[in-house]
Amino acid sequence: MKLLTGNDLPTGDVIWWTGTGWSRRVEDAADTAAGGEDVARSEEHARRVNGPYLIDATATPAGPRPAHIKDRIRALGPTVRPDLTLRPGDAAALAAVA
Repeated sequence: MKLLTGNDLPTGDVIWWTGTGWSRRVEDAADTAAGGEDVARSEEHARRVNGPYLIDATATPAGPRPAHIKDRIRALGPTVRPDLTLRPGDAAALAAVA
């Protein structure tokens, strides 16, 4: 399985391609199959994402799991302080950074 990831241009947040758009939740990521490179070029050209790249992942019941530790860490959010961990399901946390 291949996932497309990058950074949101306005915020710098880590984002994942869902098949129709971008999400901050790795659980929403879709397998890009053979078209990932084309989507990456198109989305970067449209200035919706910065530095998109494809990664290997495994499908799990909880959603895709990036194969490399670097991308698993990126999916969790900042590691500098535990209180800064990305909480996509927490509306208050999202409002605080919006």
